Amino acid sequence: MHVIAINGGGGKGTWGKLLDTEGESHIDRNDPNYDSGEEPYQLVGATISDPLDEYKKAVVSIIEEYFSTGDVEVAASDLRELGSSQYHPYFIKRLVSIAMDRHDKEKEMASVLLSGLYAVVISPSQIRDGFVILLESADDLAVDILDAVDILALFVARAVVDDILPPAFLTRAKKTLPESSKGFQVLQTAEKSYLSAPHHAELVERRWGGSTHITVEEVKKKIADLLREYVENGDAFEACRCIRELGVSFFHHEVVKRALILGMEIQSAEPHILKLLKEASEEGLISSSQMMKGFARLTESLDDLALDIPSAKSLFQSLVPKAIAEGWLDASFLKSSTEDGQVLAEGKKLGQYKEEVVTIIHEYFLSDDIPELIRSLEDLGMPEFNPVFLKKLITLAMDRKNREKEMASVLLSALHIEIFSTEDIVTGFVMLLESAEDTALDILDASNELALFLARAVIDDVLVPLNLEEISSKLPPNCSGSETLHMARSLIAARHAGERILRCWGGGTGWAVEDAKDKIQKLLEEYESGGVVSEACQCIRDLGMPFFNHEVVKKSLVMAMEKKNDRMLDLLEECFNEGLITINQMTKGFTRIKDGLDDLALDIPNAEEKFSFYLDYASKKGWLQASFGSSVAAAT
Repeated sequence: MHVIAINGGGGKGTWGKLLDTEGESHIDRNDPNYDSGEEPYQLVGATISDPLDEYKKAVVSIIEEYFSTGDVEVAASDLRELGSSQYHPYFIKRLVSIAMDRHDKEKEMASVLLSGLYAVVISPSQIRDGFVILLESADDLAVDILDAVDILALFVARAVVDDILPPAFLTRAKKTLPESSKGFQVLQTAEKSYLSAPHHAELVERRWGGSTHITVEEVKKKIADLLREYVENGDAFEACRCIRELGVSFFHHEVVKRALILGMEIQSAEPHILKLLKEASEEGLISSSQMMKGFARLTESLDDLALDIPSAKSLFQSLVPKAIAEGWLDASFLKSSTEDGQVLAEGKKLGQYKEEVVTIIHEYFLSDDIPELIRSLEDLGMPEFNPVFLKKLITLAMDRKNREKEMASVLLSALHIEIFSTEDIVTGFVMLLESAEDTALDILDASNELALFLARAVIDDVLVPLNLEEISSKLPPNCSGSETLHMARSLIAARHAGERILRCWGGGTGWAVEDAKDKIQKLLEEYESGGVVSEACQCIRDLGMPFFNHEVVKKSLVMAMEKKNDRMLDLLEECFNEGLITINQMTKGFTRIKDGLDDLALDIPNAEEKFSFYLDYASKKGWLQASFGSSVAAAT
């Protein structure tokens, strides 16, 4: 507390202290003329508290308590209650730096706690930020802690082994640190001494003696053994003691789940199981949140469980009300399980979709067969996940060579024409940009490549520039994807942008749209002047741009009008019958003619009349979507 003492003035009727040249005047409180206002007074300056400093002080007690108890659940709860989640990276720094100066037991406990907090209390990006702060302060840590570089390298390696840091973190972090720094040495040590060694995962996990750490499989086995022993002897007190001795309170949901399964497998054991769970709850051994989590996990696996225990679902449905009635399962479980069930079903459906589309995309990269890919997507019958497909396609392409990037851009044009709406494309790019930071951890230069995909989509008319504004408005504030979007806009605005962006992947499988139009014009002219239908079809096939066949339809119709040669319709009929030109492409070609009829009529006076004839002919042949005919009728 800063205190500023200022002497007061003199007695009444004087100029006071300003004119005194002697020492300090003495105030006599017994003097009849004494006035308390003459007392020296103090101005007290209030200190300005720094929220970050307050946070750092608070987390020290949480860390010390955790090192005493080893209770991950309590530490997680305390950290949640503390709030100020924006400062979580500093918690990581404090936890690791305190542990570095302690015994192996605390180092092991710190790693276990980080795994327990990951994605539950502390976000993956905050874990990364915390380790970056540690690396940046490695030079200071080395002053006080012997072997600081090696110990911190082990913490980094352990975080990678525990899947709380991606392996690409090391490469990315190296770029931000001076090569002469201790932080750079830490990353080199982690990479070369720990993560490159044979069986490195096991070595890193056991390096601190595993004094508090046992593998998940070992814990599961111990839980299964103690539950089976309890079912045999019925000693709930002993079973509770064994659960407590495991020292994994944050993993008690596994006890709940396994106990319930055992009660289903052995019907006679059900009363014992319910008794154990009730006692564990009443003693405070198994917390309410762990109890609910155990029930929730069992809900998720009921479908699989029913394969071995046919009555699993009905048994579970009878267990839940009993547990709620006896007071050891919170009644809110019923509501949350219904909502979670819906979310789970949707999540399961999405998971299956992702697996399917990865296979479809890999097959496309091998075969370059766009129509086959479109058929596969239509067979999946999940158009609501189209944005997810786009995200997966571009993410997989970014991690491959230019050939696959070009194929992905070509495919986007085809999908937009055939089965994807503009909204699907916009949403897909929003998803990509929202996860740009995570993508960049695994794919070098991801931001530049994603900007190229966006720019190419605009050049290919998959998106219009206004869609970029729409995408920008849907991104969260301070999203790193905004920078990528800005880059895309700059690419589009550059001189000769169209040609350069069309060639951005080296033209691995495609060419500029103008080249394609020129080739289509030449093959149609050759056919019109006496060529063979089969040869013309083969030339269209050789173009290898099925998503651009609407241009064949458009140019064929215009040529038929100009040359007054209706044999162009024979070519379209053959293409349609062979499946070379799809109903979607045929409809798009006719739509483009309809939209440009006013301009066509300037050069071809009877354009409207001829178009009506072609439209009638195409409708009778079944070339067009039913909705197209009705939209034309409404327009006229």
